[in-house]
Amino acid sequence: MQKRHFLNATMVGALSGMTAFPSVASAQNGPKTARGPTLLTVSGLIGAGNRGPFDPALDQLMARQKLAFGKAYAFDFAALAALPAGTIRPTLEYDGKPHALKGPLLMDVVKTCGVKVTGKTMLLLRAVDGYAARLSATEASARRFIVATHLDGRPLALGGVGPLWAVFDADRFSDVAAKPLTERFGSCPWAMYHIEVAES
Repeated sequence: MQKRHFLNATMVGALSGMTAFPSVASAQNGPKTARGPTLLTVSGLIGAGNRGPFDPALDQLMARQKLAFGKAYAFDFAALAALPAGTIRPTLEYDGKPHALKGPLLMDVVKTCGVKVTGKTMLLLRAVDGYAARLSATEASARRFIVATHLDGRPLALGGVGPLWAVFDADRFSDVAAKPLTERFGSCPWAMYHIEVAES
C-alpha cells in the first residue's frame, strides 16, 4: 500500500486547534437534529441532504482540501450508531493481529443520504490528512465495507485510526489476502470524514 503522506505542519496545527476542524467548528454546519459534532459529511449525487452548502469560512478543512458542494448529508456519532452495525475481524497491517471492527455498512450509510445507486456509482473517501481512495459502489457492496466506529469494543479515537474508518475484512477475499499485509488496505482511509458520491 502506498503510505499516506501527512499534510504540512500548518494543517496539523489547524487540526489540533479544533476550531478549524469543520465537524466541530460550528453547529450550523451540521444537521439541525444533531446531538453531537458531525463526524462524516456526504456530498455529490445525494438526495435532499440535511445541512447547508459548503461554507468557505467555517468548513476550513474542506476548503484546504478544495471541496465544495451545494448540499450535503451530515452524520454525528448517534446517527451512525442508529444504523444496523456489523462486525468484521481483519488482520491489521499495524500489528499483524486480527481485531474486531464494528460499524454500519458503507453502502447503508450512502443509501441513507438518498443516493440512487447504479452500476456507475463511485465513492471518493477522504481522510482528515488528505488521503483519498476511490471505490466503486459495486466493490463497496461486494466486499461489505463498513464505516467502523469501534475497534475491539471501544470507540475509534481521533489520533489513532478514527473516529471513522472505511474498511473491509481483507482476510476473507483471496485476491486481497494473497497480497502482503501492507498492501491490503489502500482503499481503506482511516480518520475518514467525507464521502463524495459521483458517477463514472
